[in-house]
Amino acid sequence: MGPQEVSAHALSLPAAVEDHPFSPEIDVYKVEGKIFALLSTMDRTPCVSLKCDPELALHLRHEHPAIKPGYHLDKRHWNTVLLDGSVPDDEVLDLVDLSYERVVAGLPKAVRLRLG
Repeated sequence: MGPQEVSAHALSLPAAVEDHPFSPEIDVYKVEGKIFALLSTMDRTPCVSLKCDPELALHLRHEHPAIKPGYHLDKRHWNTVLLDGSVPDDEVLDLVDLSYERVVAGLPKAVRLRLG
């Protein structure tokens, strides 16, 4: 799974937009102004940081060496996934979806209904 596929998937989600508030090398994906993914290609191995349930975050870190605590983020609620091919593509996409869903769940009810 490469950064282009992660980006395309993130942008396919309802009302998702890409922004660059931190640096041109960090693609930030938001829904209704709230961040659900950060995609970085600054280092040699591209990575994506995603919001996650704290218990699931710990489980994923134990299961996959390429999943680390969120880099420069709340390590309880964010994981950083190295896109080195060791985490199956479908699992990476599922984690993007879960992150998006966690953020949407925290939005006001009227916005959640509008997003479907």
